[in-house]
This record gives sequence, C-alpha cells and structure tokens, in this order.
Amino acid sequence: MCTEETNKNTEKKVMKPYVTVSESTLYPILRRLEANAYLTVQSVEHNGRLRKYYHITDAGRARIDEFQEEWKELESIYRFIVREEPMKEAQDHE
Repeated sequence: MCTEETNKNTEKKVMKPYVTVSESTLYPILRRLEANAYLTVQSVEHNGRLRKYYHITDAGRARIDEFQEEWKELESIYRFIVREEPMKEAQDHE
C-alpha cells in the first residue's frame, strides 16, 4: 500500500502540479476522509516531532471509483449543455 508522508515539503511536491492547497484546507479534508474511513492514519515520532502517515483504505478506493463515475456523468451533462455532444440518455430515446 502506498504511504505518503504529509509535511509542508511533501504537500508542495505532491499537490503543486495539480492544485495549490493550503494547510488550513488540507488537514480538515484529511480529518474528514479519516472520519469516513477512507483513510487510516499512523502517527510516528521522528526527531522529536510527530509525523502522520496516511493510507487509503479499501473504502477509500471504492469511493474514488464512485467519484470517477459521478464525474463522467457531470462531464456528459456539461457537454450536453455546451452542445459538444448529445447526452447518452437522449440518444437512447431517439
């Protein structure tokens, strides 16, 4: 299972190519994901400081799959609205 250390440097390296997220945004999201059992957290002391390691759970992976399906549906609706392509349901009724 992939382990990712979250600290200021790692956050910047991982998130920078995609989106800029501040600590005040990231940590509440991580806590919410943990509360919903999408992540587990392991706290480890290193050089006198507490580090947290986040692991995605099977439920978290399943939620990602669900989200990807929801995103496809949103993309389809968007394309229909901007007339890029007809919605699948509209095609089925023709």
